[in-house]
Amino acid sequence: MKDKGYFAHETAVIDENCEIGKNTKIWHFSHIMSNCSIGEACNIGQNVVVSPNVKMGKNVKVQNNVSLYTGVICEDDVFLGPSMVFTNVINPRSAVNRRGLYEKTIVKKGASIGANATIVCGNNIGEYALIGAGAVVTKEVKPYALLVGNPAKQIGWVSEYGHRLNFNKDNIAVCPESCQEYILKENKVERIK
Repeated sequence: MKDKGYFAHETAVIDENCEIGKNTKIWHFSHIMSNCSIGEACNIGQNVVVSPNVKMGKNVKVQNNVSLYTGVICEDDVFLGPSMVFTNVINPRSAVNRRGLYEKTIVKKGASIGANATIVCGNNIGEYALIGAGAVVTKEVKPYALLVGNPAKQIGWVSEYGHRLNFNKDNIAVCPESCQEYILKENKVERIK
């Protein structure tokens, strides 16, 4: 038997026409549906559903009990916490078929979404943003933003390593772990290269 280049637990279901990158792991009772694209070195936890046409970059970590619905795109290095939720229709009704009217949600590079958080469809998550556990995101999230609560409110900024940034009088902050420097100007954070 030919080596697939990825690992799938014997209870995982993988439909036809999926692209799965090498060194990806797909765990117990997960379902990867048709026409998905999953990058290299991803980890798909237990009881995860990846719906048709979902796209994931490299090194995406999907924890247990997450459903990625059609319209979701996760860029490289995204973390999706246990039981967090995406939606893809803004006004669902059982008696009204809205297939094909799915709204897109993009989770940008390096962003993390905490356990039990909900992302209302059509709201993109910026690069390296950190969404706290249980937060309900109802609007666009800026890069490096830290959001908590229901509805989610921005309470600060984080580094690429996920540490809270404290800006000095010159609007410069240093990540305590990486020593990377960041600047805050016009309510946006950028890493100083």
